[in-house]
Amino acid sequence: MRKMIIGIVSLLAVIVAAEPAAAATGGGWVPAPSSPWEVPAGARCDFPVRAEPVVDEVRTRVFERYPDGSTKREAYVGDLVLKVTNVASGASVEVDLSGSAMVKIAQGGTVVSDSVWAVVGPALFGFREGGGNRPRGIYVFDGLYTIAFDAASYKTVTMYHGTERELCAELSR
Repeated sequence: MRKMIIGIVSLLAVIVAAEPAAAATGGGWVPAPSSPWEVPAGARCDFPVRAEPVVDEVRTRVFERYPDGSTKREAYVGDLVLKVTNVASGASVEVDLSGSAMVKIAQGGTVVSDSVWAVVGPALFGFREGGGNRPRGIYVFDGLYTIAFDAASYKTVTMYHGTERELCAELSR
């Protein structure tokens, strides 16, 4: 486990160290805007949920490609705050999701299938019933962790140090 933590921290240090210099020259960082999204009742929570960016300064950069040109490793950095709303009751919460991630994608995969995210800081992930190693819900993970997606988008979270917060429970109050 110690080796894994050192590897994740080292990988993410590359992102942070490269960002200021790359930003000054353009360095391949491009905006990665988050779109508003909605899920119906029962998909993640017992009620319909809507999320929309309040602050969105996320950027992405491809660090490595496969011979066919598809992305093998890419990073995400920048400020992101989402307003997540229980559509049925109007209850909402703003969540800071300004973490940094390095994503390794298997050839033929995408960022949400056949990939592994190494993350430092907060990020939000939704889980459908039977769709991962967490119960159905919307989670904010914060700390040092990985999230692996298999070909069917089944999510496996491995938390090395940090916290998790389940938003459906908060929004149902």
